[in-house]
Amino acid sequence: MNPQYAAQQQPQYGGYGGGGNGVISPGAPPSWAQNGPPTGVGLVRPSTHNGGPGYPNPAVSNGPTPSHQGMMGFPPQHQQMQASPNQLAGQMAAMNLSGSQQKHGNENQVLPGAGGGPPGKPGFPSSPARGLGTYATPGSQPAQQQRPSPGPSPSPYVNGPGRGPTPVSSPQALNPSLQSSQLPPQGSPRPPPTQGQHSSLPPGHGGTAHPPTHPGMPYAHGSPLPAQTGPPGHPPTHGRQILPQTNHVQPRDTTGPQFNQMPPQGNALPPQQLGSVPPQSSHLPPQGGPQAPQPRYGFSQSGHIPSQTGSVPPPQNATSPQGSPMPPHSGNMPPQGSPMPPHSGGIPPQGSPMPPHLGPPSHLSQGHSGPKPPGPPSGQIPPQYTQGSQFPTQAFQQGPHPPPPGPPMQGQIQPPLQGAQLPGGPYRGGPHMPPPQGSYPSSPQEGYLPQQAGYQPPQAGVGPGGSYPPTLPGQPQPQPVYSPQQQQQARRLDPDQMPSPVSSLPDQMPSPIQVMLDDQRNRSGVFITNQKGLVPPLVTTDFITQDQGNASPRYLRSSIYNVPVTAEMMKQTAVPFGLVISPLAQPAEGEYLPPVVDMGEIGPVRCARCKAYMCPYMQFVDGGRRFHCPFCKATTEVPAEYFQHLDHTGQRVDRFERPELTLGTYEVVATKEYCRNNTFPKPPAVIFVIDVSYNNIKSGLIHLLCREMKEILKLLPKEMGAERSSMKVGFITYNSTVHFYNVKGCLAQPQMMVVGDVQDMFVPLLDGFLCDPAESETVLDSLMEQIPEMFGDTRETETVLGPAIQAGLEALKAAECAGKLLVFNSSLPIAEAPGKLKNRDDRKLLGTEKEKTVLAPQITFYNNLGQECVGAGCSVDLFIFNNSYIDLATIGQVCRLSGGEIFKYTYFQADLDGERLIADIKHDVSRPVVFDAIMRVRTSTGVRATDFAGHFFMSNTTDMELASIDCDKAVAVEVKHDDKLTEEDGVYIQVAVLFTSCSGQRRLRIINLSLKTCSQLADLYRSCDLDTIINFFSKQVVVRLLESTPKSVKDGLVNRCAQMLACYRKNCASPSSAGQLILPECMKLLPLYINCVLKSDAVSGGSDMTLDDRSFAMQAVTIMDIPSSVVYFYPRLLPLHDIDVNSDDFPSPIRCSSDKIRDDGVYLLENGIYMFLWIGLNVNVEWVQNVFGVHSAAQIDIDRTSLQDIDNPLSTRIRSLVNAVRQQRHRCMRLTLVRQRDKLEMVFKHFLVEDRGLDGSASYVDFLCHMHREIRNLLS
Repeated sequence: MNPQYAAQQQPQYGGYGGGGNGVISPGAPPSWAQNGPPTGVGLVRPSTHNGGPGYPNPAVSNGPTPSHQGMMGFPPQHQQMQASPNQLAGQMAAMNLSGSQQKHGNENQVLPGAGGGPPGKPGFPSSPARGLGTYATPGSQPAQQQRPSPGPSPSPYVNGPGRGPTPVSSPQALNPSLQSSQLPPQGSPRPPPTQGQHSSLPPGHGGTAHPPTHPGMPYAHGSPLPAQTGPPGHPPTHGRQILPQTNHVQPRDTTGPQFNQMPPQGNALPPQQLGSVPPQSSHLPPQGGPQAPQPRYGFSQSGHIPSQTGSVPPPQNATSPQGSPMPPHSGNMPPQGSPMPPHSGGIPPQGSPMPPHLGPPSHLSQGHSGPKPPGPPSGQIPPQYTQGSQFPTQAFQQGPHPPPPGPPMQGQIQPPLQGAQLPGGPYRGGPHMPPPQGSYPSSPQEGYLPQQAGYQPPQAGVGPGGSYPPTLPGQPQPQPVYSPQQQQQARRLDPDQMPSPVSSLPDQMPSPIQVMLDDQRNRSGVFITNQKGLVPPLVTTDFITQDQGNASPRYLRSSIYNVPVTAEMMKQTAVPFGLVISPLAQPAEGEYLPPVVDMGEIGPVRCARCKAYMCPYMQFVDGGRRFHCPFCKATTEVPAEYFQHLDHTGQRVDRFERPELTLGTYEVVATKEYCRNNTFPKPPAVIFVIDVSYNNIKSGLIHLLCREMKEILKLLPKEMGAERSSMKVGFITYNSTVHFYNVKGCLAQPQMMVVGDVQDMFVPLLDGFLCDPAESETVLDSLMEQIPEMFGDTRETETVLGPAIQAGLEALKAAECAGKLLVFNSSLPIAEAPGKLKNRDDRKLLGTEKEKTVLAPQITFYNNLGQECVGAGCSVDLFIFNNSYIDLATIGQVCRLSGGEIFKYTYFQADLDGERLIADIKHDVSRPVVFDAIMRVRTSTGVRATDFAGHFFMSNTTDMELASIDCDKAVAVEVKHDDKLTEEDGVYIQVAVLFTSCSGQRRLRIINLSLKTCSQLADLYRSCDLDTIINFFSKQVVVRLLESTPKSVKDGLVNRCAQMLACYRKNCASPSSAGQLILPECMKLLPLYINCVLKSDAVSGGSDMTLDDRSFAMQAVTIMDIPSSVVYFYPRLLPLHDIDVNSDDFPSPIRCSSDKIRDDGVYLLENGIYMFLWIGLNVNVEWVQNVFGVHSAAQIDIDRTSLQDIDNPLSTRIRSLVNAVRQQRHRCMRLTLVRQRDKLEMVFKHFLVEDRGLDGSASYVDFLCHMHREIRNLLS
């Protein structure tokens, strides 16, 4: 989403919640800030279990599930697998991998169940890891319940106030009918205000401030949750209950007689049975989350509150366990401790028959007496209720508790599998509302409530600390009272029907930050490439490559470094065999550029059969007279000029003097046979093609460009060791006609020539158009002064574009040299000329099956023009300054086919964006680049390159033609089997790039890589490069989006991800319960990154962005190298509020989740294209004063695009950090200031990729749950 557009959008009702500490969200009704939220708004109450205080046990979740069709195209039977972040994260304690769980060393990243974790850690039980539902290791037994003895009631906190995370359980695990259809859509209104809410947290209050969270995310880690207590005389109603689990899973037969089957409507309840669980009621109101804009996938979301079919009313006249009749109630708010009535369009009026029971018999709930809390009129939905059933809190058990038998299983995450259905079937007493289409089932739909960032509504009548009545500073909090009968009843709950416990936050989910830190700690330093199939460090790790026979991973990375010997194994794993090639990547500090070898007239030494170039893998035989090629197995005679004797080991005695025999990457000078027309090329040229229409004059672009041109020309690339560049420059301007300029150095003034016949473009001059910038410096200075004057009064708005590019192409052809065009264009070419386009702007099609009609080019003119440019070695870089639709999908084809790039500056203003533009132009002109290139990938027998993705043109099936390629671009190549491999030989890959250097020399760069082969799948999963896999997948997906529907493309990616993990689970992990989600160590972030790809603007950009923004993002992903794609899909989030001013190191990044955002913090978020500085409203005043020069965050001018130059250490440190971040990316990112709760905050939060998307896209937790469900389906 482009932040410049977002600022123009109306804020959605509800907005974004601000900070924690009880601050009221600006989107909440105004009366909330004065009176508080509605009565009954409650916070979740922690509980204990028989493993000790705060040690939860997971629950059962199994059985058939109703089907829904989600937006992402998941099959209906997969729609309700989502777990809440609380449910899943609480089951992710142990990341360490135990040997007993693994078959192949430290390969299994097993996501721990609620039972898995180190003993004694708050919030995690000392019990064997459990799975999605009730799963256990063989031989483990359910924990024995302890009969609690009456005694003083415990603290309202699990481990005491502030002593650890609060385990919470979700009703979804027990009540499967809590479908995604039952959550109010994102557009739902907020609850009406009621009395008693505190809008701030007074200092010293006995409460816990909740750090900001995001919609659908639970309370922040470690924040104890205040208990909700009921009126005097009633047992307190707590939000969640921690219940024991069983050690096995069996499908429940709902056809035969079972003690806990539900009676038909109107019938009396069956006899009291032990082991049933009373339903829960959820007393939390819908949080004021950001109301999603128009959904990305073209589906609207209803604003109505759908029926809630999962809650269960207590049947009238049912008896309590004590035998006393339960007092009836009328349909307002149910008695405390009793089950909630259903929310199917309204509360049943008093006396109406109750709907059939879905959950266990409600006779386990406590009877009560006394006044009922006030509720809405009969037949209306209490606005503070949401779906879910609430259980009476289990009695706190006193004294020691023996741990369950068996050691804890380390390293297993077991997300609770949602959708399990209890006997009796779903409640059908009310209308069933379909879920909002357009997303996976998400965590807010699974029985817990979406929370707004920084805002947790206090309970009605509850103080900021969560106690009742409100406590004063220093006053002890009242303890809830539990009757012995209530404690006894809690011990009788059926473990087969227990909800799964949840931790406070998904902090135990596999973290990319931790993975990067671990790799930096373990693999930084020198990386020696002397081994076949050696997996390189991550691209985020600082390492120095020592080339000893295999290419640096900066030039070439493979998705796998151990290749299966058969195509069947590859198909079974679904892991792609892909190569990502950045042939001109910049070496790191301490590394060397590839040496240049000149073999004279004999030219490069090659295999006679496959034409592979000499490399360290060639084996010399017959005393050095012949060499054996590892690519085609042929033997070739050594040229006489290249002959050398062999030593006693069979190696050439001069091998250390020849880079081609020892290095994985080297360059070799080409002979005439490798040149066009067998003629050595001339030095390339750069031509500036400038739109001088009214828009560019008005925005200040022309004046800015001409003013800075002299400095730009000083940066033209030059060969290493050369004093100045050999490249020449030329200038063309255009509006409805095309203008050439003669800037020959001997002229006193530049000469202008106009070509009015744009239908048949030609070059009106041959000599003087291209010049040496140093020789023609005076003439160029005069030209830069005259252009703004000549066109300063223009009113031309209709421009051409195709003829202007043709003019530059013809000029390069006439000069018989390769080169690059830098085209500065501002508007859609609608003038009568070749390449004229129509306005087809219809962003509503984005995200629909018809989106490819507006993302594909509308005419073929620019495709043909791009192919002509490639043939002449002319690449095109487009600098776009559009104020409206410009059809990048069509005009961008010239860049795609010629190896160029697009830079986009929507609503350009020279005073705001000028610095960024000039920085981009300087980088584009000065970066290492080669021209007129041809790239071919050769592989050893058994595999071959089949598919290619990137910016290039292919006239055959093997050669990629690039008019230019620079250090920032990468191409992806898919390799497939065409024969069986042998484990002894391995796989050899050679990338050869033939190019013209910036000095005009024709050379080849040879890049070699050797991989191992394997017959065991475990060896494959040990040697995967996840960053390469994601880069490869992203390029593949973007290409397929232009050919297929978005749904099929995304489904295909999700299914492939599930197949990759399911294959590992089936073939490589130790035998264990199907409920355990086991991830390979090198792929434990695969679900996160796949979800980030699916949520990215390039793949899922919907109607909330423009067509041009979407096309721009797709083209950007197509050329991204791996370091760029890593930060693009998972942005870097840096906290700045506690930065060390005395250090030059980057602050440690944090996870991209609003749970990590504090309202007293300042955060820098960047993804290589956008950069945001988010400022919390409660940030330290001194920090704001030092950096922004104002007294509070509210006074900051957020329209600025740069930071003020204030003379103090903090300001200097922040500005230097922002500049350092920009220098790491090849685009100069505009700094966008975002103040908490301002309109732009929704754009900032769009890039918090672990959260649920504003368009309803899945959060990290949701998607991991879905992956687990998909894996289980594949395994079954």
